[in-house]
Amino acid sequence: MKFSVDRESLLKPIQQVSGVVERRQALPILQNLLLEIKRGRLLITGTDLEVELKTNVEVSAEEEGLVTVPARKLLDICREIPEKAEINFSLDQNRLELRSGRFRSTLSTLPAEDFPTFDDSEANLIVEADAKEFKLLLDKTSFAMAHQDVRFFLNGMLIESGQNFLRAVATDGHRLALSNIQQAGLNEKEVQVIVPRKAVLELQRLLPELAGSVKIEFSQSNLKVLSENYTFATKLVDGKFPDYQRVIPKEGSKIVMAEKDELRQALNRTSILSNEKFRGIRLNLTNAQLQLSANNPEQEEAEESVSVNYEGAELQIGFNVSYLQDVLSVIDNKKVKITLHDPNSSAILEDPDADQFLYVVMPMKL
Repeated sequence: MKFSVDRESLLKPIQQVSGVVERRQALPILQNLLLEIKRGRLLITGTDLEVELKTNVEVSAEEEGLVTVPARKLLDICREIPEKAEINFSLDQNRLELRSGRFRSTLSTLPAEDFPTFDDSEANLIVEADAKEFKLLLDKTSFAMAHQDVRFFLNGMLIESGQNFLRAVATDGHRLALSNIQQAGLNEKEVQVIVPRKAVLELQRLLPELAGSVKIEFSQSNLKVLSENYTFATKLVDGKFPDYQRVIPKEGSKIVMAEKDELRQALNRTSILSNEKFRGIRLNLTNAQLQLSANNPEQEEAEESVSVNYEGAELQIGFNVSYLQDVLSVIDNKKVKITLHDPNSSAILEDPDADQFLYVVMPMKL
């Protein structure tokens, strides 16, 4: 195995692939990247047994071969090599030698045959989507995923494809985020999969590097996202996602239109004196006005009034302020539409001009 490549061509792909490699692994091989020289290209693979990322780089190859090397050490060395420098690699027995200018290093290796590979099951469905739109779908939804919840199926995101749509749904049991891509002729049959939390975060990191469209392959146990230079694969969460349609309130009778930034800043100020553990804030809705109030066990309190577009009956309702702040942070519009019904019913928050995004927040008793 012998090849050379310029630093700039190599650094970004190694950064991306190393992202899926966990620093602390029980199996030493999982701290390594698989490097393979084949037909004048360097194939780089990283995995943590749940997520796998592959990429390829054009190199000047003298000898083909494959080996695994420590991911973090290789990345750190490439970072420190001067810009526009050429790096020469050669494998000598069980050591990979790197040379660049007057710099030389040798990295330990592990046998490539011990590197784990993903089950390459046949795709049940292949969907094509714009990489930027797919990233937007994840960005607008991922904040609502649960984190280390005993209901393991909530520690991820539902990806659903059907006729003319691709949908992402996330919930932690207290709030729900739903996003759609409306796209003609995606596919005739519907499919649902639960993608693990780590895979969603890695996809959000990878997608900005991809131009044009990506192929999304759904199979029984895996989800794959393929572009010209990258292949991303993740195992799926084996579980049943809640029926999210039942969570979305249908009887909302009170429609409130508010300036998003004004409301968010008022929430930020008022929440400073909320209970640090429960983060509760009270909303008192009257004609053309929304009064926010919070207090804590130290008998401290804060309140502020926000002008809103609303006419109707008075309503008092409590929420976890963090959930409201999270939703407002992903709405791009200058205004936010809030649909309420009664003190015991969930609220719907929406971008008034983008009906493909919808957010549900459960109330809390104060």
